Amino acid sequence: MVELGQPIDAPAVPATSGKTVSLADYRGKRVLLYFYPKDNTPGCTTESVGFANAHAVFAAAGIEIFGVSRDSVKSHENFKAKYRMPFELLSDGDEALCRYFDVIKEKNMYGKKVMGIVRSTFLIDADGKLAAAWHNVKAAKHVAEVMAELGLSADGIDLEACRTPA
Repeated sequence: MVELGQPIDAPAVPATSGKTVSLADYRGKRVLLYFYPKDNTPGCTTESVGFANAHAVFAAAGIEIFGVSRDSVKSHENFKAKYRMPFELLSDGDEALCRYFDVIKEKNMYGKKVMGIVRSTFLIDADGKLAAAWHNVKAAKHVAEVMAELGLSADGIDLEACRTPA
């Protein structure tokens, strides 16, 4: 498990827009990675749209946002387009990034035990070190929680309303 203050040396993963993202390429910038279980599910959509609605505030603070799940790039492209997300989604089909950040855990889904992503968010500072971590978060209030903890104003941003699908 990555500890606060520890340098991040995570694997590169495929992303939307035909990119491959390596966190090492973002040294000098702050990066916010939010891990979510699955595209187009209610909680994941709420959280992703919240980050999309607040994107301009994060960008103005010099923070790059990336959403991460095990879904395919094609699924991510559709999800991103449907809700007009202004940031890249990372496809971690082999779970390398998920395992690096230790977000794959046993979950109870309808009485059945499965391994899945526990909704978590990580802030990496400009020096490439882990600056903050939020684990096992609730989708509806998480974006506001992150913004408050980072001293960012959510005034005038509807963090819970989904953007109208394109």
